[in-house]
Amino acid sequence: MVTALHHRGPDSQGIFLDATIALGHARLSIVDLATGQQPIHNEDGSIQVVFNGEIFNHRALRHALEKCGHRFYTHSDTEVIVHLYEEHGERFVDHLNGQFAIALWDNARKTLVLARDRTGIRPLFYAATASRLVFASEIKALFMLPEVPRKIDTQALAEICTYWSPLAPKSIFSDVHSLPPGHIMTIKEGKRNFRRYWDWSFPARGTRVFRHEEECLEELSELLSDAVKMQLQADVPVGAYLSGGLDSAIVAALARNLGGTQLRTFSLTFEDAEFDESKHQEEMANFLGTHHSSLRCNRTDIAMAFPKTIWHVESPIVRTAPTPLMLLSAHVREAGYKVVLTGEGADEVFGGYDIFKEAKIRRFWAKAPESTMRPRILERLYPYLKHSPASSQAFTRAFFSEGMEHTHQPYFAHMPRWTTTSRIGRFFSEEMRTSLGGWDPYSALLATLPEEMAHWDPMGKDQYVEAHTLMSGYLLCSQGDRVAMANSIEGRFPFLDHRLIEFANQLPPTMKLHGLTEKYLLKKVSADWIPKSVRARTKQPYRAPDSQSFFFEGKAIDYVDDLLSPEKIKAAGYFDPVAVGKLMEKCRKGRVVGFADNMAFVAILSTMLVHEQFILGHRMN
Repeated sequence: MVTALHHRGPDSQGIFLDATIALGHARLSIVDLATGQQPIHNEDGSIQVVFNGEIFNHRALRHALEKCGHRFYTHSDTEVIVHLYEEHGERFVDHLNGQFAIALWDNARKTLVLARDRTGIRPLFYAATASRLVFASEIKALFMLPEVPRKIDTQALAEICTYWSPLAPKSIFSDVHSLPPGHIMTIKEGKRNFRRYWDWSFPARGTRVFRHEEECLEELSELLSDAVKMQLQADVPVGAYLSGGLDSAIVAALARNLGGTQLRTFSLTFEDAEFDESKHQEEMANFLGTHHSSLRCNRTDIAMAFPKTIWHVESPIVRTAPTPLMLLSAHVREAGYKVVLTGEGADEVFGGYDIFKEAKIRRFWAKAPESTMRPRILERLYPYLKHSPASSQAFTRAFFSEGMEHTHQPYFAHMPRWTTTSRIGRFFSEEMRTSLGGWDPYSALLATLPEEMAHWDPMGKDQYVEAHTLMSGYLLCSQGDRVAMANSIEGRFPFLDHRLIEFANQLPPTMKLHGLTEKYLLKKVSADWIPKSVRARTKQPYRAPDSQSFFFEGKAIDYVDDLLSPEKIKAAGYFDPVAVGKLMEKCRKGRVVGFADNMAFVAILSTMLVHEQFILGHRMN
C-alpha cells in the first residue's frame, strides 16, 4: 500500500505494526528533514500517528504544549498532533490550522481516529472489508488488497456527470468512501462514529453585524498576510503559481514581500490563444521581479498525458484541465521545488465566479420574467469565451432561464450549469439508466445540505453549494492535490485558511459582489500590492482544450479509437455504443464546439480509462 503511494512521498517510508493496527507512510520531506519520519508517537508510544499535509501553526502549538509538560523528540509539525490529542482528545482538530489527512491510533482506548482538513485539500479514503477497515490517501493503495472490490458506482458516475464530482462520502467506486471535508471518524470495536467539526456557515438574514468597509479592509489585509506567512514555512524553498489572474497575483505579491528572498514563480501557457494568459503572467512576473518560468502546453501534450492524469485522479472528469496542471507540477519538480502556493479558493470565498453574477442577474430577471431588457445584462458576462452562452439573445434566454421558477432553492444558481453537464446522460446505456432508477440530482443534493441554510442570504447559499461540490470534489482534488502529488509537489492554498473563510462569510454580499464587480473587497485590499491592470481585469477561469486535443486531421489518437470502439463501450456497459459512435464522428469532423458535447466526450473517455486501468487493471501510463 505504501509503495503504491510512492509519488506522494518519494523521500522515505515508515511503518508501525502491532496485533490490531498497521500504519504506513510515504514521506515528502518538507519540515524537519532530519528527524521527522512518520509514524510519530507520544512519550510512551501509546499514541501513533501518520498524516499527509502540513500543520501551519505547529510552532505556536508546540510552545503551548511544552508549557503543559509535553516532551518532543522531533521538530516536525506531525508531533504536535499526538500531544494535542493527549491534551484535548478528539477535539484536537479544532486547534489545527492546516491541510491534512490524519490517521491516529490510541492503543490504550483501542481507537482509530481519521480526520480530514476543513475544506478537503488532502484526500482520505476508506473501505470496510469482511475482516478489517482499510484507509489511504489514494484509492490505488486500497486496491492493493484483493478483498477491496473494484466496481464503478453508477450513481456516483451520474453525479460526476451533473455536479462534476460525487457527493461525499461517495467515490466513483462502490464500497470505497471518502471522508468528507471537516469531518472526524472514530473506529472502536468495529463501530464507526462520524462527527463534523467544521463547516462553512453564513449569518441568518437580518443578523449580520454592521462593520465599516475600512475596518474590514484592515482585517482582511492582516488575515491574508498571516495566511501567506504561515504557508511559507518550510525547510525547503517555496515557489508560487502565477496564472495571470488576481488571486495568484495577490498570493505571489505577499509571498515576495514576506519571504525575504527572490520568489520563484511558475506559469502554464497554451498554443491556443483562447486559453493562453501568458501576457498577463509575464506582466505580473515583471512587476514582482520574480525568477519566472513557464511551461507551454499543446493539444498533443494533453492527449498523451491524459491516461496518466486519470491514473492519478482516480475518477472520471468532464474537462481536460487537470492534465496541463499535472504537466506544470512536473516542471516545478524539475526546477528543484517541492512546494508551491496557489490562488485557489479565492473565487469561492470572495464571490469571484461568473456563476454568482449569473445568479444575481437571474434572480433580478425572475421578478419580471417577461422582461426583454433584464436578461440582456447577462451579455456582459463571458467576454473570454469563443462560444459564449450569452452570445445571442435567443440562446441567452433558453440557457439562463433554466429553473427560473426555483429561485427559493439553494441550488438555483447552479441549475443552468448542471443542466448542461447532465446532458452527458444522453449517452448512458440502457443498463446504466435502469441502475439509476428514479435518481434525482436535486433531491440527492438537498439531502446533504444543512437546515440553517434556509435562513441565509441567496449568495451564501450559492457559495455553500459551490464549495461543497465543485471546489472540494473537483478543483481541490482533480485540479489540485492529485495532479500536484503525481509529481511529488505539495500545493498550498492561503485563501482556504479557515480564519479567512470565516471572516469572508460574515461580510455582506455587496462586499464580495458589488454590482457586477466580483471580489470587490479583495480587489480593494490589494491596491498597493499588484498593478491596476490585474485588479481591473475580468475574471477568466482556467481552461484547456477538450475534445479537440484528441483528434488530428480527422483521426483520433490510437488509444482513443481503441477505448471508444463499439466493442469496448458495449463490454464496459456504461454508455450506448451507437450514441458514442455518433459523437466520435462529430469530433472527427471538428464539429464539437459546445460545452455539452465537449464534456460528454471527456467524461466518456475518462470513464473508459478508469474502467481500463482500475477495473480491468491495465495501466496505460
